[in-house]
Amino acid sequence: MKTAVLLLAYGGPNSLEDIPAYLLDIRGGRETPQELIDEISHRYAAIGGASPLLRITQSAAAQLQECIHLPVYVGMRHWRPWIKDTVAQMAADGVERAAVICMAPHYSSLSIGAYRRKLDEALAQIDQPIEINFVESWHTQPDYLNAVAANVRDALQRYALQERDDVLVVFTAHSLPAFILERGDPYDHQLRETAQRLAEKLALPADRWAFSYQSAAKTGVPWLGPQIEDYIVELAHSGRKKLVVAPIGFIADHVEVLYDIDIGVQHIALEHGVRVERPPMLNDSPAMVTILAALTEQALQPRSVS
Repeated sequence: MKTAVLLLAYGGPNSLEDIPAYLLDIRGGRETPQELIDEISHRYAAIGGASPLLRITQSAAAQLQECIHLPVYVGMRHWRPWIKDTVAQMAADGVERAAVICMAPHYSSLSIGAYRRKLDEALAQIDQPIEINFVESWHTQPDYLNAVAANVRDALQRYALQERDDVLVVFTAHSLPAFILERGDPYDHQLRETAQRLAEKLALPADRWAFSYQSAAKTGVPWLGPQIEDYIVELAHSGRKKLVVAPIGFIADHVEVLYDIDIGVQHIALEHGVRVERPPMLNDSPAMVTILAALTEQALQPRSVS
């Protein structure tokens, strides 16, 4: 049975010219106000004019393929290479079974659930079936926790030894509309569980770490909070001015990290006399490849028959 791995990621524009079409896809074909196009274009221009996500994901895929000796494909939810096109290529290549891993550790019906729906649509369009072993979440995967903890530890070490007891570690993740809680969505619980596990690994007492959301959209409905932009101001007013902000909901350099944290949050922090250090993302590091290899092995294990 020909077996492969499929890595799914959100997708991002490869140039500023891609942004209107990219936003049109995200918005399900609804027209995008010019004001929003201009704002998103400004953000991507500030980080170099393109998203690095595809390059990072393809690099991780190539390294994973070399590590596990299975073909590894990449599909994007909102940009090229589209999930449907990648699945069609897999079918043409004779793939019969695939481990499918989303490049995001925490499950929500609005995030990982949306990847699964796109995948199912793609599978419905091919002539021969592909057996799918879909990894729904990996928020407590040991290699992931160890790698993120190591990066947070490195960020803490940018502070002088005598300062570290005053540093607050704030774990963040992309906010989602608050109505998901009423639906019993596990997203918030999984994120807080990851944060708790990381705090334990880093031996952080309760007053040395916190959890916050980031990157909420303006949609007219409440989003999960607190928002990091507001939280930093609150912390500054209470005298907490040494922070490590660790975006645990992301594994790669999205615009939400490179702009929202590195530019937006840093601007607010500077205004309020707060120092913010951010750990590096896992990206296509050897640690990330180790995580993906472990997830692949687990996904492809024979299922026990009860």
